[in-house]
Amino acid sequence: MNLTRLEELRDELEISKKKIANDLGISDSVYGRWENDRFLIPTRRLYQLGNYFQVNIDYILRLTDVRISIKSEKKIDLNLVSKRLKEIRTDLNCTLRELTNDLHTSSSTWSAYETGKVLVLSAFLLQVCQKGKFSIDWVLGRSDEKYYK
Repeated sequence: MNLTRLEELRDELEISKKKIANDLGISDSVYGRWENDRFLIPTRRLYQLGNYFQVNIDYILRLTDVRISIKSEKKIDLNLVSKRLKEIRTDLNCTLRELTNDLHTSSSTWSAYETGKVLVLSAFLLQVCQKGKFSIDWVLGRSDEKYYK
C-alpha cells in the first residue's frame, strides 16, 4: 500500500488525524481529504503543514524525495512571494501572457500574485514551480534554496 507523505509523516509522529486537524484548526474530514490526495491543500495550509511536520513542502508534495528539516516562525510575506514569482517568470523567460496561457488563468489573476495583492493559489504555485524545479519553500520564504533536488 502506498502511503501519502502526510500519512507517512503522521505515522512517524504516531499521532491521529484528529489531533493534527485539531492542532491546525480544521475539520477531521478536510485533513482526511488532504491526506488521501482527494483535495488540493491551500497555500497557507501547506505552509502550516510544513511547519507542523518541520519538513520542506517540496517533500510533502513529492516534488522531491530529499527531506529537509525546516520550521519557520514567520508569517508568509506577500511581498517576498510576489518578488519570487516575478523572478521565476524571468528565469523561465516567459511573458505574462505566455505564462498565464500555459497555466490557463488570466493575466490579471497572475498580476495580482506578482504584485502581492493576494497569495498565489497552491495549484498555480505547484505548476509554476514544477516548470523549473523551483522550491515552493523558497517561493514562500521558508528556505533560501531556490531549487528542489
